[in-house]
Amino acid sequence: MTSRRFLLGLIAGAPMVFGTAASAAEQPYDPAAFAAAQKAGKPILVHITAPWCTTCAAQRPILAKLEAEPKFKDLQVFDVDFDSRKDVVKQFRATMQSTLITYRGATETGRSTGETKPAALSALLDKAI
Repeated sequence: MTSRRFLLGLIAGAPMVFGTAASAAEQPYDPAAFAAAQKAGKPILVHITAPWCTTCAAQRPILAKLEAEPKFKDLQVFDVDFDSRKDVVKQFRATMQSTLITYRGATETGRSTGETKPAALSALLDKAI
């Protein structure tokens, strides 16, 4: 029973460590969806991430909280896997996982790598709206 309680505790605590789904607009990167969001003039966040990246894991709950704020309700979030989508990583001129790039439509408005301070991440997202 002790191991079962431990396992249930791990499962219950996972959202605090890894974050929860941030918003309905968050999705894996898709070129057509990204182009459509740009054409529509949407605020966009591209998050270049890796499952093994501890900085990415630290960013997720902060971003989830920010994305839930009403001012970011239209923000389109695209996750790019650093390991399996090297072509896309190169397209975005990123050299590391934990890179965040914001756009307002087709215009890049900000870029950050390795940032985990909530105020700095909020300021970056503000550049997209």
